[in-house]
Amino acid sequence: MAKVSTAEHVAVQQHEVDQQQGADQQQGKAVARVLVSIILPAYNEEALLADHVAHIHDYLDSSPEVDFDWELLIINDGSSDRTGEIADELVASLSRTRALHHPVNFGLGQVLKFGFANAAGDFIVTLDTDLSYDARHIVELVAKIRESHAKIVLASPYMTGGSIANVPWLRRTLSILGNRFLSTFARGRFSTLTSLVRVYDGPFIRSLDLRSVGMDIMPEMLYKSMVIHAKIEEIPGRLDWGPQLSYEDSRASSLRIFSHVRSTTLSGFVFRPFLFLVVPGIFVAIFAIYVNFWMFAHFFDALGMPDSSGKQPNFAEAFAIAYDANPHTFVTALLSAMLALQLIGLGAIALQNMRYFEDLYHLGSHRLFELKQPRERVMKQTGNTADE
Repeated sequence: MAKVSTAEHVAVQQHEVDQQQGADQQQGKAVARVLVSIILPAYNEEALLADHVAHIHDYLDSSPEVDFDWELLIINDGSSDRTGEIADELVASLSRTRALHHPVNFGLGQVLKFGFANAAGDFIVTLDTDLSYDARHIVELVAKIRESHAKIVLASPYMTGGSIANVPWLRRTLSILGNRFLSTFARGRFSTLTSLVRVYDGPFIRSLDLRSVGMDIMPEMLYKSMVIHAKIEEIPGRLDWGPQLSYEDSRASSLRIFSHVRSTTLSGFVFRPFLFLVVPGIFVAIFAIYVNFWMFAHFFDALGMPDSSGKQPNFAEAFAIAYDANPHTFVTALLSAMLALQLIGLGAIALQNMRYFEDLYHLGSHRLFELKQPRERVMKQTGNTADE
């Protein structure tokens, strides 16, 4: 019996749901609108949290473009300022808003996993609380995922139609280079792999086994979705730091540059680890061939050169003569050849291990999805959410 991927399994279920909704509409039955959960990570955002959450809430509550039910989830990631208190105050004053709290700062990855587990939505949108991407992205992302039946839709300021404004040159440069780096290792299909602003199919993202606790969760989700052949789409995004610049003096940036560079590099290794080894191995091998050519040239020159008595040296004597005259050539040739063989060999092992992992993850994800479906149905029927 042919294996069915998790993405295909979800697609079949979605098709059945669509057919049932169509039949209900033909029979005059009311069909419930989809529920969209909007996750807002917050770490030390007391300066702007109240204004920005209220703005998002008002947009969702009043915009005629919003044709779905929604809920706002503020995830306070162990903030050391008044972020947690403000989040609770917002819950008391705004409808359809919940606040979830981490006792300590865990990182973006743990925030998102916590949010996914507690979100009840058919679709889940993740949005920057600082509104560097405006609230209209919510409607645009939801429209795209409903239209395309994708499992993830990304908002990219680097694709055609996207835009970037008011971003400091260092952050902008690092972001562009990091995303191009990851795009190369992810086979170049997407222009943005690190952006938080995305929409996910709710049951699908809750079925993924995610391990990262930091920013590297963003490429991890894409990599594991690619492993099980889930459909991923991208829409133009508008990245603008203008809304947060007025708060810059009263808030600390949560972006740790060196940590971000490290996680981006490791994420590239995860996408295609063998390239980190095979490509350098090939360059070292080319260098080794060049140096070894000169090593043998020196050896044969010594082999054909008679000594003062007219005697031709044997192989051992010729090698000793050539080595004494050019020791650096011999040492470099042998070491570079050994290093090239090791890098290429490790690259082949990495490729084999990656394929083993992808096969096992594909199988495990399909089984995990099947196990989580009864829980998804219970959550939908009762409205209960998951504990951390």
